[in-house]
Amino acid sequence: MIELNQLSKQFGPQRVVDNLSFQVRQGEVLGFLGPNGAGKSTTMKLLTGFLTPTSGSASILGFDIQKQTLKAQRLIGYLPEGAPCYGDMTVHGFLGFIAEVRGFRGVEKRQRIATAVALVELEKVLEQSIDTLSKGFKRRVGLAQAILHEPRVLILDEPTDGLDPNQKHQVRKLIQRLAADKIVIISTHILEEVSAVCTRALVISQGRLVADGTPLELESRSRYHQAVTLLGEQPLDSAALAALPGVAGIENNAREHSLTVLAQPGQVIFAQVNALIGQRGWAIKELNVERGRLDEVFRRLTRGEEL
Repeated sequence: MIELNQLSKQFGPQRVVDNLSFQVRQGEVLGFLGPNGAGKSTTMKLLTGFLTPTSGSASILGFDIQKQTLKAQRLIGYLPEGAPCYGDMTVHGFLGFIAEVRGFRGVEKRQRIATAVALVELEKVLEQSIDTLSKGFKRRVGLAQAILHEPRVLILDEPTDGLDPNQKHQVRKLIQRLAADKIVIISTHILEEVSAVCTRALVISQGRLVADGTPLELESRSRYHQAVTLLGEQPLDSAALAALPGVAGIENNAREHSLTVLAQPGQVIFAQVNALIGQRGWAIKELNVERGRLDEVFRRLTRGEEL
């Protein structure tokens, strides 16, 4: 597993990572969340040995990243922020260079490159120089070099940044497939990505851990957890809905004749709302029960508000 123990990093007077402690086990896809400047990229650089911590420790599958750096790094596939590559190289030349750095030669080198290229669909741009590629293709080149040596740990900083919806879907499916026998950590600000691919999410703010749980557990902390949204063909009686047992309040939505009925913590109100619809004979065009809104939980956590 990956283990962080009171890991901290300070730049001058500013503490960017503040006593972070957590573990990640094989098969987990960990979403690492936080606002800009929260310390996500710095934590990843500490984990991969590119920065030295001010205090604390981190280990990769039992290898201390400070004391056994090369042994730990051989197990890691790392996609840094911005996917930096040598722009004057062709895609094929760059991946060949990375393969040789990783110690592959001959047939094995060619096989490793071919597999990585096929997984992220780079065949069409193999002979182009990296400088001429779109942002999305540069990101895919960065992902290809990260998986080329079949690492046991993948650390990906914004892996779908710059990709179009089809490419994002492809990369997410690839991550899910790779996660079967790896540890995967993804830093992202795209909250839908957490729900789509992550089995667990950590939220940090100002370098500190503020939440740790599955996406569903975090969504359940939302004020919209178990809320019921209705869209009617005529005005709805909000007072009657507000009087139902277990209801915490009513929110009017931007769409005409649409409102959201909020549930009290721990309450499930769908049955009561549905029964009232039948009693009143309301014509309802849409009726949705919410799991919770991760973006709302994220905002409140990172602003220090109570949930």
